[in-house]
Amino acid sequence: MNDAIEALGISTGVAIVFGIPFAFFAFVRYLRYKETIALAERGLLRPERMRNGRDTLRWGIVITMLGIGLMCGSLTIGFYERAPLGIGPWMMLGILPFFFGVALLIIYYVSKHEDREESAAEEPDPIPLHKSSNM
Repeated sequence: MNDAIEALGISTGVAIVFGIPFAFFAFVRYLRYKETIALAERGLLRPERMRNGRDTLRWGIVITMLGIGLMCGSLTIGFYERAPLGIGPWMMLGILPFFFGVALLIIYYVSKHEDREESAAEEPDPIPLHKSSNM
């Protein structure tokens, strides 16, 4: 009987640990939805966020450096284990975030080039999106 209670307690704890972040993001999404509906009732549109790609660049640099640091740490483990050149399966701990960060950096530079081409071809809109004709 004690094993069943212990298993129930562990499963409840795991459900709470994974449920709290999910509930938080669901609540934030619900608030954003309510805000959009309130703006629509007044005849307004939600202003678009300007995305210039700096977030992608920041996260790319952070994750790449994290991967490099983990690879350096893994190399010391490899030298301690007397592996050839310190390379072994433990290097995956650093290689995966390293290449993920490099991919983010590539995405930043490719999208930066595409944004330049699009901005040269666009004409300014004479009526801003946040203005309403119903007022």
